[in-house]
Amino acid sequence: EVQLVESGGGLVQAGGSLRLSCAASGFTFDDYAIGWFRQAPGKEREGVSCISSSDGSTYYADSVKGRFTISSDKAKNTVYLQMNSLKPEDTAVYYCAAVSESEVVVTTYFPAYRYWGQGTQVTVSS
Repeated sequence: EVQLVESGGGLVQAGGSLRLSCAASGFTFDDYAIGWFRQAPGKEREGVSCISSSDGSTYYADSVKGRFTISSDKAKNTVYLQMNSLKPEDTAVYYCAAVSESEVVVTTYFPAYRYWGQGTQVTVSS
């Protein structure tokens, strides 16, 4: 059974940092891309960042570029999202999701991500 479990969310002041973790199980980690998405109340879900397990390439949305860093620990089957210089507009539920890299041409094709975690709340106060 595929499972993605997020952790690390919480309440932080603007300018602060959080590190989210996404622990994966039930599939061959090296064959999948892992992405982080977020959804704020009343807004559409946004693809924030993703990482390819095959070649380590990464992607960042313009809204987080330079502030967020995605990384992968293959020994732990875990992907991290280090979030620095947080802003109130980063407030959202953050989800990690996975897609087999054999099913997509590019890992940034977010509609293809089929396995999802339950989400973790990030709240940034001003």
